[in-house]
Amino acid sequence: MPKIRTVRGIENRKVVSQKQWLAARKKFLVEEKKFSKLRDKLNLQRRKLPWVKVEKEYVFDRPTGKVTLADLFNGNSQLLIYHFMFGPGWKEGCPHCSFWADHYDSANIHIGQRDTAFAVVSRASLKEIEPFKKRMGWRFNWVSSFKTDFNFHFNVSFTPEQIKSRTAIYNFAPLEMDIDEREGVSAFYRDKNGDIYRTYSSYARGIDLMNTTYNFLDLTAKGRDERPGSAQDWVRYHDQYKAN
Repeated sequence: MPKIRTVRGIENRKVVSQKQWLAARKKFLVEEKKFSKLRDKLNLQRRKLPWVKVEKEYVFDRPTGKVTLADLFNGNSQLLIYHFMFGPGWKEGCPHCSFWADHYDSANIHIGQRDTAFAVVSRASLKEIEPFKKRMGWRFNWVSSFKTDFNFHFNVSFTPEQIKSRTAIYNFAPLEMDIDEREGVSAFYRDKNGDIYRTYSSYARGIDLMNTTYNFLDLTAKGRDERPGSAQDWVRYHDQYKAN
C-alpha cells in the first residue's frame, strides 16, 4: 500500500484493480456532476442578484493620467476589478494577492472577447505600484486609488479608527482587523446611458475562483496540501521560488 506525505502526516492510499478503480471513479463522478449542477445554479443566482447604482464618480491614477471608473470599462459593458492589497508606504504588494495576479494576464486575453474589461485597483501611489508591476512582469491595467475613498467604500481598506474601535466591515460582516488592507473582487455593469451599477462583490475565500493554480492542485492526490491556519505560508513572489 503506497504512502503519501501531506501536511496531515503520512497517509495510505489503497491500490485496486482497474475494474475496481473504474467503479470508484464512476461513483465519485455522480457527486461531481451534482456539484457542477449546484455551481451552475449558484452562478445563475449570482447573475440575477439585484444591482446598486454607483452614484459617485471615482477617479484613479494611471501612467497615462487620470481615469474614471467609466474609463476602466474600455468600451465594454462589463468590468471586473480586483482589489489588490497594496497600501501607501508598502514596499511591495501583498504576496498572496500577487499569487492571484499571476493568473490575470492570460485570462484577460479571453474575457476581453466577452464584453468584459479587467482592472486592478490599489491604494498605493503609482510611484509605488509601477516598479513592482514591472518587477512582476504583469501587463494588466493597474490603477491607483491613492487619496480617494474608493477602497473604503468597497470595504477593502480600513482607517486606523476602524481598526482601533473594531468597527471594520469585511466580507459583509464586522471583523477585527490588524491590517489596513484586504483582498476582494467587484463586478460592474455600464448601460447604454452610461450609468454604472455594482452587480457583485466577493471577499476572502470568494476569490478562489480567480486562482487557477488552486484548481490545478485540487485535481492531484495531495490537493492544496496547506497547513490549517497557515494556508498560504508556502506562497512566494514568483521571482523568489527556488528552481525545481
